[in-house]
Amino acid sequence: MTTPATKMLTAVALATLTMSLAACSGGSQANSAKSTLVVQESADIPTLDPGTTYDTGSGQIVENLYETLVTYKGNSIRDLAPLLATEWQENQDGREYRFTLRDGVKFHSGNAFTCADAEYTFRRNLVTNTADSGNWFLSESLLGTPSNASDDQSITWQRITDAVKCDGETLVFSLPKADPAFLAKLAYTGQGIVDSKHAIQIGEWDGTEATWKAAVGKDLTGSPLAQQPSGTGAYKLVEKTATAVTATAFDGYWGDKPAITNILIQKVPEQAARLQAFEKGDADLIETGGRPVIDVQLRGKPGIAVLDGLPDTSAFGISMNEAIKGGNIGSGKLDGAGVPANFFSDVNVRRGFVAAFDVPTYIKEVQGGEGDARNVLLPDTFPGYDAELDGAKFNLDAARSAFQQAWGGQVWTQGFTVNISYRAGSVSAQTGMELLKKNIEALNPKFKVNIVSKEWSEIIKGSNQGTEAMVMTGWSPDYADPDNFVTTFYASTGYYHPRINVKDPQIDAWITEARSTTDTARRNDLYKQVAERALDQAYYILMPSNPGIIAYRDTVKGISKDTFNPMIAFRTGTLWKDLSKS
Repeated sequence: MTTPATKMLTAVALATLTMSLAACSGGSQANSAKSTLVVQESADIPTLDPGTTYDTGSGQIVENLYETLVTYKGNSIRDLAPLLATEWQENQDGREYRFTLRDGVKFHSGNAFTCADAEYTFRRNLVTNTADSGNWFLSESLLGTPSNASDDQSITWQRITDAVKCDGETLVFSLPKADPAFLAKLAYTGQGIVDSKHAIQIGEWDGTEATWKAAVGKDLTGSPLAQQPSGTGAYKLVEKTATAVTATAFDGYWGDKPAITNILIQKVPEQAARLQAFEKGDADLIETGGRPVIDVQLRGKPGIAVLDGLPDTSAFGISMNEAIKGGNIGSGKLDGAGVPANFFSDVNVRRGFVAAFDVPTYIKEVQGGEGDARNVLLPDTFPGYDAELDGAKFNLDAARSAFQQAWGGQVWTQGFTVNISYRAGSVSAQTGMELLKKNIEALNPKFKVNIVSKEWSEIIKGSNQGTEAMVMTGWSPDYADPDNFVTTFYASTGYYHPRINVKDPQIDAWITEARSTTDTARRNDLYKQVAERALDQAYYILMPSNPGIIAYRDTVKGISKDTFNPMIAFRTGTLWKDLSKS
């Protein structure tokens, strides 16, 4: 039986095959298969503008269209290597960096890469700096604040131009104070260098003082550059539609020519359709649904290879919003038909939800028995994580007791209805939500949890606006430092603050101190204190650690533990240009 989904896939596959055949001199179908990489996923792609790329769906494409000054070396999450920069110097005790840039590099438009492009890129990121981007941590380093000029009036054009400028063809960064993580921040894909001439020509900010104020905080998600990207990467965009993204190797690329000519990223919401295409060999890489699916349905199948035991550098939890905005609260009262906007401001409500989440069953059903309960939203592979501190415990008696105390007993007697959101197509997130719903509703017939499936872009928007009551929240590191997680999840200035709307002065003080000291032992002690208090206050439902596992068609070469770097290319651990097909 042919479903609408498979009809769509057939049409797209034919279009891709046609494109591939045109690109292959021999014109053979075998060569076409070797020259095309097909990836199927459930999520949409919010943007292709590096200035606002801050999700893995967008990042996996942007990192192949654009390039940063530096990148990660091999499979290391700490060691950096040159990319668009060939070398750099650190001066003034870490408050100045001077980058020598690579010669002979062209953008997809044909324009030559110069220092002016790098200068424009970083100034644009500092000027726009929206909540939908990772530019807050760039701004922290260069301007001393994560905010943009609308939120922090001390930011001036002079401060921005002083922070990043060209000295001839040498790019110079000036920092208000030393930041030991600065170089690693520059490796983040959102700092990919854009083609300034092309960007200005198609209607982006013109890079001048006369117009900078109008560009402050501008939403770049659907920007002209998101529609017509021009980077220096090994691949250039062919087309982006609602259901697919196609890219092809850039003939003018300065580095080694990619072995794979064409890339097709397909949006396929139905897991069954993805698995079917994968097993037939119509897709090379897919969003599998995690370890249980790989172990039960894919491992050992002909043509499928599995790479297991990969480092887990992500952290996931379910946020509980203490000041829900908008109308996503039902009746808005404790009457069984909704919740008040500040429902989660009572610590006993949060403790009840945390204690009702069955971590052991989640590990068994979602992660195939692999992984451990966590005590804080920080990967246990990162410095600063204290493995000796116990994590939150699944305990329905404790959950019942907490709910009976919540809101002076009103939660238990009146009941509630709350909405909890997850990304459409994410089997692991859906399973986690269903486990939570089952246990919560079993405690009291007046408790109701509605599980809501949403598109990824919708969840990002709602979460940033603070309209989501509960949402599965995850973070992959922008750079390899514990602060990237701890500040993000727990600080009142953190990126995920709108998801929990908490201001904890004690945690803020510990985080501030940890960010300003180079004493490793002291930093570790501070992060332990953050973990202990965050556990006691139950700010998130913590998902367990989850050792990485991927499945791929064995015709794809270049995927291994030796090449896998979790800081880039979340689907394969290596960029498209370093893959080949047999």
